[in-house]
Amino acid sequence: MKIYLDNCCLNRPFDDLSQDRVYLEAEAILSIVARCEKGEWDLLGSGIIELELSKLTNAERLEQVRTLYAAARTRITLTPEAESRAVCFGQAGIKPFDSLHLALAETGGAEVFLTTDDRLLRAAGKIELRTRVANPVTWLMEVTNNEQ
Repeated sequence: MKIYLDNCCLNRPFDDLSQDRVYLEAEAILSIVARCEKGEWDLLGSGIIELELSKLTNAERLEQVRTLYAAARTRITLTPEAESRAVCFGQAGIKPFDSLHLALAETGGAEVFLTTDDRLLRAAGKIELRTRVANPVTWLMEVTNNEQ
């Protein structure tokens, strides 16, 4: 299974975990990444993720996120098809970086695009996508329930 985590997800395990939601999302993301590291799932990477990571100013956090992101063994490149899809997503009201992430996830064949961004989840629910967009906790619960 191919999975695309946006930067919100990659940063979540290093946020303040005192809120229940943040803690649960962090644990779900760590579990997903662990399965990717074991080779059970394929974490997709992209230049857009790397560009956003390069904007992190906290060196310690950057190192932590890069360590997590190292589980991404497959890198998706920006193609004309992805650029075209990103433009369509932008016209539907999705922010530029989010549009690029979604387009890369689609063209990279991701079964799921995971985000903790509620605004992006709502916006993605209003457009036609070839890749499912979900919160990592909800998605992980569904997937692991189906395994039993």
